[in-house]
Amino acid sequence: MSAPEPGHCVALLPAAGVGSRFGSDRPKQYSVVGGAPVIVHAIEALLRARWISSVNVVVSATDPFWPDVSRVYGQRWGERVRRLDCGGATRRDTVLAGICALAEAGEAAPHTWVLVHDAARPGLPAESLDALGKALSGEPVGALLALPVADTIKRSDGASPARALVTESRNGLWLAQTPQAFRLELLIRALTAADSVTDEASAVELLGLRPRLVHGSWRNAKLTLGSDLELIAAALDAGRLGTSAPTRTEGS
Repeated sequence: MSAPEPGHCVALLPAAGVGSRFGSDRPKQYSVVGGAPVIVHAIEALLRARWISSVNVVVSATDPFWPDVSRVYGQRWGERVRRLDCGGATRRDTVLAGICALAEAGEAAPHTWVLVHDAARPGLPAESLDALGKALSGEPVGALLALPVADTIKRSDGASPARALVTESRNGLWLAQTPQAFRLELLIRALTAADSVTDEASAVELLGLRPRLVHGSWRNAKLTLGSDLELIAAALDAGRLGTSAPTRTEGS
């Protein structure tokens, strides 16, 4: 299998979120780690794949941080990185507005693959991205990176402080990551019909379709809380050194 032909795939980074849980004076995607803003690492991870024709960053029209990022890094990115000023109140709104803007501008056709990637996932390994691209060959629905759940899962009793109520089976459970790839036409239809989803695959699943799960990497961790910065820095260092996570044993 091979990745899509150049021009048949575009990437979209929703970056209009304010990261309220992160606890900083700026959105988490603009936090500096590994010598550059998180969003810069995420963009450049996608640019390594030559089969992705453009990386489209969807920000709010009043975003005060993106202009500085563009000024510092825009020249080395060239025309493959584009800004779309149509970010919305939620991830779903931002992604839908972004892909509709691409369609209206003639930058993507109905059957173009759209890879939606979190701007706060800076450690996306090239091998994971390549595996996702290859999975799209002949794929009728779409695909996403994900990791099988390795830890024991506890359901709490909902009290404060929380107590373990029951241990849930982890069989068949996966942790969703990004990129998540779907045809533009399907993505518009799915997101238009679903007004409260946390990722694109969820919207597609609500149509009765089953996206393909492609094994991802621990290095593709998402920055959510300030305490995640140490993990993100380790993931970036591991990528530079070509190392992997320690081997886990079943039940650990």
